Amino acid sequence: MSESILYVVATPIGNLADISERALKVLRSVDLIAAEDTRHTRQLLMHFTINKPLFSVHDHNEQQRIEKVIAELSAGQSIALVSDAGTPLISDPGFHVVQAVRQAGFQVVPVPGPCALVTALSAAGMPTDRFCFEGFLPAKSSGRKKQLLQVEEETRTLVFYESPHRIVDSLTDMADVLGGHRRITVAREITKTFETFYTGSLDEVLVWIQADANQQRGEFVLVVAGAPAKEDEEAAAVSAEKVLKVLLDELPVKQAAALCAKITGQKKNALYQQALELQKAE
Repeated sequence: MSESILYVVATPIGNLADISERALKVLRSVDLIAAEDTRHTRQLLMHFTINKPLFSVHDHNEQQRIEKVIAELSAGQSIALVSDAGTPLISDPGFHVVQAVRQAGFQVVPVPGPCALVTALSAAGMPTDRFCFEGFLPAKSSGRKKQLLQVEEETRTLVFYESPHRIVDSLTDMADVLGGHRRITVAREITKTFETFYTGSLDEVLVWIQADANQQRGEFVLVVAGAPAKEDEEAAAVSAEKVLKVLLDELPVKQAAALCAKITGQKKNALYQQALELQKAE
């Protein structure tokens, strides 16, 4: 194997059988392995009877590790960069190291393999010709809603990662900002024993996940349908207004708006305001 190369090696996201022959060959051949969590990676290596020196490269020390990586490459060493699961740099550490290694004139070689976002997209049943990866949403609700507002009108399929302790709060904020009618596929524990794919509206998925604490465990990929194109939105708005007018003849404003939202998929709050305006205009 060539020396002075940084290999970016994808590792399994759950099922260890998903590791590639090439990844195993590289891990067995390099001089050093830079791991997000050395304890986690050591378990992976032990499973495949690989014994190599490890050093950590994670979110809190990546900038400091650049000097070591460059020094080792300068000394003719080869290094494999791995994360805890999946492809390094995809919502995982490694960007700063890879950038610095390339700028220093050393070769960076990708060893492709598992990636949670691509794996989820392949089985979610959502459009995959164009998609937008947003990674993890902010921890606080205000930050989440701010980021969701930025992609509210994005027509591409949206992909997010989420952790178990924030999954319900994130889905709630998505329903508030994107609308409870928006379609979503929740992919949970992909490639693992309790792998789950569940599709429905955000409102439906929230009811499902809140009813079963087991479905709130593990790691999540959220695949959300993009917003309808503008011309579709305009046609839907015209249709919603017609429905709203009919309902207002028989129901109070609040009930008319709520029922119209269920029928048309439009946002309830906007329909409520529209209903008030229609009443004033009469």
